[in-house]
Amino acid sequence: MAIIGGGVAGLALAAELAELDGRLTEQADLPRPQLRIVLLERENQFAYHSTGRSIAALSETLGSPEQRALTRASRTILDALGAESGIPLLRTRPVVWVADEDNLGALNALLTASPALRGVDPAAAQTLCPALRPEATARAAVERTAQDVDVEALHQQYRDRATAAGVTLRTAIGLESGSWDDARGEWTLTTDRGELVAHRVVNAAGAWADAVAARLEVAPAGLINLRRTVAIAAAEGVGAAWPLVIDVGGRFYFRPERGGLLVSPADETPSPPTDAVAAQQDISVAVERVNAATSLRLDRVRTSWAGLRTFAPDRNPIVGPDPKQVGFFWFAGLGGTGIQTAPALARLAAAQLCSRPYEIPGLNPDALLPR
Repeated sequence: MAIIGGGVAGLALAAELAELDGRLTEQADLPRPQLRIVLLERENQFAYHSTGRSIAALSETLGSPEQRALTRASRTILDALGAESGIPLLRTRPVVWVADEDNLGALNALLTASPALRGVDPAAAQTLCPALRPEATARAAVERTAQDVDVEALHQQYRDRATAAGVTLRTAIGLESGSWDDARGEWTLTTDRGELVAHRVVNAAGAWADAVAARLEVAPAGLINLRRTVAIAAAEGVGAAWPLVIDVGGRFYFRPERGGLLVSPADETPSPPTDAVAAQQDISVAVERVNAATSLRLDRVRTSWAGLRTFAPDRNPIVGPDPKQVGFFWFAGLGGTGIQTAPALARLAAAQLCSRPYEIPGLNPDALLPR
């Protein structure tokens, strides 16, 4: 089996699939060959694109009902992984959603949809983040159980587990084309480092997932890549324990980071799959909007970056076998919740690939199937 893509999605799936297959092999009444898995990453390092550029929040108020169910399941997995390794992967950081007068309806809808949220007045929001301007916040909501994810440690854990379970991990290898042989039930994949054969291809290529499908003559899923800009601004008096503050109107978010303030204009600019770069205009907009909502007076940006968030048309992840092409499995479209949903999605996908049941409370896996 070949997994295309070495972000958190691909590596999490490689680890979970290899470990599940190993357990099934040990439990089998009759001898069965253990699955051989190779993961192909075209960059020189893993997690170079979206995984390495995430703000790494785990919040049950982000995304669709399906993504929220996946987040709840992933929290349990991440707690267990941290306990097993002795390296905690989660650290509490509340999320505060703020709304001006024009967006009170949106905040009320979010409160209705999210049991983890509690509505509070501006004064209570200021207790958590003293820099918020009372005149810019008509109402707020707090998710006290939200957390930060240690993405680097999580990615390394999945990489170590995949290697220990026998997965072959390869970087600097690009998929160029491939053909399916119906008689033999296998793919012949042509890469810039030679050919290889696989009985199944898993497409975990992030922003390049539709491009990977096209190279194998599989119909695209209609994925959309949206650029998201993030900057770290110098700021005086920022508390390390301040929450992640998100504008419910989708205009900005910010949180403490490395002695300064991480800010974003929450932009969603359509982009081809590429090594995304922050635009100066988007950085300026982020600083301007955060200054309008706070008393911080940000004026100097220390560093900035951009990443691509990849969405299916319904904004849910796509997980499952292609409806037309035998031997092709989608694991794509994780959008803006990839870090916080990948652990549960990887276990779900591994179970599907091994024809085993796996239930996630509150999730109908059919909602994630490619159409």
